[in-house]
Amino acid sequence: MSDLIRARDLHKHFHRAGETLHILKGVSLTVSAGEFVAIVGPSGAGKSTLLHLLGALDRPTGGELYYGDRPLWTLPDGELAAFRSRTVGFVFQFHHLLPEFSALENAMMPALIGRRPAAEAAEAARALLVRVGLGERLRHRPGELSGGEQQRVAVARALVSSPRVVLADEPTGNLDRKTGEEVFALLRLFNREQGVALVLVTHNEALSRQADRVLRLEDGRLVTGGAGPERD
Repeated sequence: MSDLIRARDLHKHFHRAGETLHILKGVSLTVSAGEFVAIVGPSGAGKSTLLHLLGALDRPTGGELYYGDRPLWTLPDGELAAFRSRTVGFVFQFHHLLPEFSALENAMMPALIGRRPAAEAAEAARALLVRVGLGERLRHRPGELSGGEQQRVAVARALVSSPRVVLADEPTGNLDRKTGEEVFALLRLFNREQGVALVLVTHNEALSRQADRVLRLEDGRLVTGGAGPERD
């Protein structure tokens, strides 16, 4: 497998009330194309911050991030946003669906932002919603869907632009066990069938045990699992 993501010496700190909060303290890791990586660790260790940096939702205080051979932090904000919309899908603990739009319209959104024609975006979103079991719920708004159904829409939204990696931050944390397992199974299905890399932040040990590799963060530092699988 080839490296899809290479992060080198990532640091992130914030200034708050006259203090400097050091969230990440030099994290280096790789993620291979098609790999499933779980990120675990105690609350406050920096897991979500790391995921945001890997997805180019935020810039680090220091360090480098490469997708393939492309250094992301050299890109201006506009190009970075375009790259992110084409390459990365996001699923969060709270689905962040737009309440005034239907399931289909929500799932289409990343494709429309990526300037795909509306008809093409709608067809891609419809196919994914059917795939995740919501073919009869396309016109329903989030308030008319269960929590599990809303998170299925979020999974379809994350995949609609055919990303190379899906970054999932506690995607089952707000769901009951059975529904959470169903949502995770969908993410794992696309990881296996389509070779989409999956990086999952989770406190759920049962889910992390299924990963190809587990990264453990403690106090802003990676204590296990930063290197990718051995290659010939």
